[in-house]
Amino acid sequence: MKNKTVIITGAASGIGKATAELFARQGANVVVSDIDATAGKSTTESIVAAGGKATFFKTDVTKPEEMEALVAFAVKTYGQLDVAVNNAGIGGELNPLADMSIEGWHKVISINLNSLFYGMKYQIKAMLKNGSGSIVNISSILGSVGFAGSSGYAAAKHGVVGLTQTAALEYSAQGIRVNAVGPGFIETPLLNALDAEMKKQLVTLHPIGRLGQSEEVAELIYWLSSDKSSFVTGSYYPVDGGYLAR
Repeated sequence: MKNKTVIITGAASGIGKATAELFARQGANVVVSDIDATAGKSTTESIVAAGGKATFFKTDVTKPEEMEALVAFAVKTYGQLDVAVNNAGIGGELNPLADMSIEGWHKVISINLNSLFYGMKYQIKAMLKNGSGSIVNISSILGSVGFAGSSGYAAAKHGVVGLTQTAALEYSAQGIRVNAVGPGFIETPLLNALDAEMKKQLVTLHPIGRLGQSEEVAELIYWLSSDKSSFVTGSYYPVDGGYLAR
């Protein structure tokens, strides 16, 4: 990964931050992207302080022109784009489908699904100029099963898997691999809204007996981005403590 350029969206915290730090430790040029400029700059500064190479670019992933600008910034700053990790996402509104607000539905679809289309649209164009590249899209365990109260989130994450598979079919022969990762429930700020009892209940859904850590997901993302996974494309990899095996 040394001197390769990677874009990571939602890199200010959680899985995105852990992934940015891992790539930087392996010598990559990391473009830290997030809508939260304060936290995003903090992530960038900590990477640089540790001897890594990183720059911050504020991005609202729901706006295609900003995703296009993010890719242009990466290419202008480091010469080309080698890896993209489309990680930005939200938990979204928690309500039964009939009670979910129209606004809540559009928001979660916009951030968790539309943004990946916008990202890949411009990431792929940049990678085609290199003749190679790897894209990792962050889906979820809810990219293959449902979850009561999370219709919008589950629909978006299922969509991520379909979008990933289709892009892989279209561009793998041109040197661009596209894969998806499906984390289980991970200890990130997305779970901050849950009380202790709800977290306990979530733990019981994972046969391994605990929630996951961001660093564990980052390791899988890194492998899928690296040449060690050169024959892997169009795949969906859960990292879920056995959740989907139940």
